[in-house]
Amino acid sequence: MRLYIGLLHYPVYDKNYQKIASAITNLDLHDLSRSAKSYGVNQFFVITPLEDQQIFAERLVTHWIKGYGARYNEDRKVAFELIRIMPTLDHAVGAIADMERESPILIATDASRHDSKNITYAETRGFLNSGKVVFLLFGTAWGLHQDILNRVDFILDSIQGNTDYNHLSVRTAAGIILDRLAGR
Repeated sequence: MRLYIGLLHYPVYDKNYQKIASAITNLDLHDLSRSAKSYGVNQFFVITPLEDQQIFAERLVTHWIKGYGARYNEDRKVAFELIRIMPTLDHAVGAIADMERESPILIATDASRHDSKNITYAETRGFLNSGKVVFLLFGTAWGLHQDILNRVDFILDSIQGNTDYNHLSVRTAAGIILDRLAGR
């Protein structure tokens, strides 16, 4: 399976729908790397242009793959080895293209339904099963900015519960989506 995931911290929306760069959280890196490892994701890109956030993320990753954390918890080490910190989406796409020798299909996730660029889970699984390279993008804060949604090839069907409330954490959404796409 040629599946990659990206957690974008810029450009995303704040609660007032202003374009922002959000902060990296320790919990997101722990949980998404573990989900990525469990479902066979090739690489987990953490994307932020903020240098202080890149430094924070690199320190955390280094602790778990080379520092005391690597000796303390081997399972966490192998999950954290999937993480690469990138300053932009373009850098991550370039890294995937270099590894795979082809550009990935960019698929955004979003809590809202979209009429254009919509793709189902079955169609996405079809790409993965046929050997296509898929780069699945998750947003932080209040979701991916329209600039990203305009750029991607597809927007994955949103997760819908049985109520009108729809504000899952990115960790929860990623787990559900990865299970639907790569679970047994």
